[in-house]
Amino acid sequence: MAQATWRSRELTVGQVAERSGVAVSALHFYEREGLIRSRRTAGNQRRYQRDTLRRIAFIRVSQRVGIPLARIREALAELPEERTPNRDDWARLSETWRERLDARIRTLERLRDDLTDCIGCGCLSLERCALSNPRDRLSAEGPGPRRLLVDEDCLDAGHCSA
Repeated sequence: MAQATWRSRELTVGQVAERSGVAVSALHFYEREGLIRSRRTAGNQRRYQRDTLRRIAFIRVSQRVGIPLARIREALAELPEERTPNRDDWARLSETWRERLDARIRTLERLRDDLTDCIGCGCLSLERCALSNPRDRLSAEGPGPRRLLVDEDCLDAGHCSA
């Protein structure tokens, strides 16, 4: 990117994409989702404030550690005047997200450890299948592969909920 470009207060969508490493389509998506903002020129071209680069970095790092976009949007909306997050904001938010990440890690470790109990037969109603049927919940619906079988009654009636 040319040095003169960095003197400008606003960046084009192409400049933001190049500098952030995010595809233009992703920038448009972030904008539709309310994560970033742009203004339109008289020619209907997007222009982004330079701090949008920091917002995008915040979004990407948050996503990389597994934070859903909805939570990222909530966090950004909590900032005064929708300003761009700074180091203190990141420290505060990452601390609140840490508990969720720790719980997610515990869940993934449990799934990994239970993986050997799943024989991969697809029945999905074995009592031992801790992955897809914890505590054999589907047994109450009857025998066999409950998630794979199509209810004949629903086909005959012409209305299936699955």
